[in-house]
Amino acid sequence: MKKSILLGMATLPALAAAQEKPNIIYIMTDQQGPQVMSCAGNPDLHTPNMDLLAQRGVRFTNAYCAFPLSGPSRAAMFTGYMPSQSGMIENEMPLVDSLRNNTLGSLVAAAGYDCAYAGKWHVNTVTIPDGEFGFRRIKDNGDIGLAESCVEYLRKRNRKKPFFLVASFINPHNICEYARGQKTPHASVPQCSLEDCPNLPENFAISPYDASVLRFEQQQNYKLYPTTSYTPDDWRRYRNAYYRLTEAVDAEIGKILAEVERQDLWDNTVIIFTSDHGDGNGSHQWNQKTALYEEVTGVPMIVCLPDGTNAGTVSDALVNNGTDLLPSICEWTGAKIPDGRPGVSYKDVVEKGDQGQEYIITET
Repeated sequence: MKKSILLGMATLPALAAAQEKPNIIYIMTDQQGPQVMSCAGNPDLHTPNMDLLAQRGVRFTNAYCAFPLSGPSRAAMFTGYMPSQSGMIENEMPLVDSLRNNTLGSLVAAAGYDCAYAGKWHVNTVTIPDGEFGFRRIKDNGDIGLAESCVEYLRKRNRKKPFFLVASFINPHNICEYARGQKTPHASVPQCSLEDCPNLPENFAISPYDASVLRFEQQQNYKLYPTTSYTPDDWRRYRNAYYRLTEAVDAEIGKILAEVERQDLWDNTVIIFTSDHGDGNGSHQWNQKTALYEEVTGVPMIVCLPDGTNAGTVSDALVNNGTDLLPSICEWTGAKIPDGRPGVSYKDVVEKGDQGQEYIITET
């Protein structure tokens, strides 16, 4: 039997208004391709927590980033502008002053939300400055302890206000360190025999009509592309490491979802899961990002609605996970959508099954 709770008349309207607005949890990985989940049909890894989100939400099969590089991609998410519009076309470029107080976090905070950020920011600085862009920083850049900081926030949050929590993980980005023969700082890669490594992708061979500038880029920057001398066996080991790093971050995501379950937040929370861009993962013998390959520009994306609405469905609607994030979250939270933003909300796509946009743009 449910407990009855007596509320003073002065507090009832405020609490009721807060309860009408859904909480928002935005979970992001870094450098994860669209097929790098077991729920996407990939037999080479097991991602039970991403699979749980897919079971409880709408999984997009045609979600793409605005720009396949961390800084520009994330700038698109939190400003609502394409990188070419905001000038954020490289990592570590500063955000123009006119946008600093007009980002997604500040808009949602103005709508009455408590906004908290944990993990990688990379809209200029890798770690978000505390108290800026509308967010309170609860964890700096780095996966170790990130999930725990989110769990602590959920337990100690102000329950009189709805919340917007961002959990921004690094992995499977540690595949970059792995490719360079360096230690992977945020998760370990267990030893694996070659026989147990994933096979090469079907599109492993470089197309004879592929853009020559891509191979030129590889030759000019060995630090980013140490795979130019890889053998097929090396690429199989690379793919194994990439999948194990993805499984590691999936386990961290599971800690947050366990707290969501413990507090029964599924009923009044929109949960969005995605990544900032993908990785070549051996397709076209490409590692890293920047190129406009499907494996690089495509991203995983799952949206879970309150009360399990449309749970377990798959949408082929086109989504730009960068520019479309701001209008979508603004619609859910009641925040004002600024003029001039090119993104299109996917709220009705998720809630009503709308077909969405005819096209989207990814640039590099």
